Amino acid sequence: MNANAISYGFLSSGPPTPCGLATFTSSLAKELERTRNIVSLVRVLDHEEPASPSKIPVIGHLLADDRRSIAPAIKALNQCDVAIVQHEYGLYGGPDGEDVLRVLHGVEVPSIAILHTVLANPMQHQREVLNEVVRSVDAVVVMTESAAAILRESFFVGSTPVRVIAHGANVVASTLPHETARAPLILTWGLLGPGKGIEWVIEAMVDLVDLLPTPRYVIAGRTHPKVLAREGERYREGLILKVDDLGLSQIVSFDNSYRDLLSLTTLIASADVVVLPYDSKDQATSGVLVDAIAAGRPVVATSFPHANELLGSGAGIIVNRKDAHAIASALREIISDPDLADRMAREARRLAEGLSWESVAKQYIAMNEVLFKRLDVPA
Repeated sequence: MNANAISYGFLSSGPPTPCGLATFTSSLAKELERTRNIVSLVRVLDHEEPASPSKIPVIGHLLADDRRSIAPAIKALNQCDVAIVQHEYGLYGGPDGEDVLRVLHGVEVPSIAILHTVLANPMQHQREVLNEVVRSVDAVVVMTESAAAILRESFFVGSTPVRVIAHGANVVASTLPHETARAPLILTWGLLGPGKGIEWVIEAMVDLVDLLPTPRYVIAGRTHPKVLAREGERYREGLILKVDDLGLSQIVSFDNSYRDLLSLTTLIASADVVVLPYDSKDQATSGVLVDAIAAGRPVVATSFPHANELLGSGAGIIVNRKDAHAIASALREIISDPDLADRMAREARRLAEGLSWESVAKQYIAMNEVLFKRLDVPA
């Protein structure tokens, strides 16, 4: 092993797949590579795809529900110094993604599991799968203190070290540059699908039409590919119908174009408020929330662990789930009070200092050094 170049093999979805895990993996891998490490990807797919360009070298594929792909995936990961496994129940084949266990049981190099979902009240099989993931790796990363607490309380951690490392973000210099004369912009972005709670913000806009100038609400993002494959555009079409029925088509718009990093960063910076209206109370981590904070935007979010933890110091307002009037009240408060919005933005920018991908990658590298020492792996 070259002390100046550790090779990290990721097991994850990856670009060009449009999902949060792929974006996370790409961003972390890019930063690890920038610090002269070597990165590669065993790409997780629902089905075979034609070869596509990737900034991360793809050294193998794991196909959902195709056990013939498991052995080659294991072999590819074992060629690396460290295996980093992204865990999300819906990513892998089998009930509750249990096929990932077949891979983990064959991995012989030091391994780290990054847990993107830690459910407070899992079903029995979900608990069993995650317990076995934790048992099968050498270290676990979660992204919030609340997720770490839930993991220790509701699952069997045993002797596996658990480390909290925040979800990274592209931190950009940001202020609140908006002139008061223009219509305030309320923004939600990310992959769409049932459970995102967009309908509650649309209903909330009815309560805000008296404000002058009237706020605009932009919903940016494509339908999640798994939702699209399962039920098409039914969710988006239902949202569009709701906008029309409520007579809001002049102030609520949908943008389903693909945005690169620069374009997305520009869009986020243009927002007066970012709103995360998720229906789930178990959202352990949210990349959208981290990106909003990194951009210095005030946030309105429903009550879920990551939001409660990150917004507790004043960067946003927490509201009840599925409550359009509560969302409207929080949005009105921020839009109508520039001093409050500025205080929230300043607190968001303070929090952003520890969320850069550079900072996050350094923590993974430091954890890896400790892991090697504990496992007596020569550096």
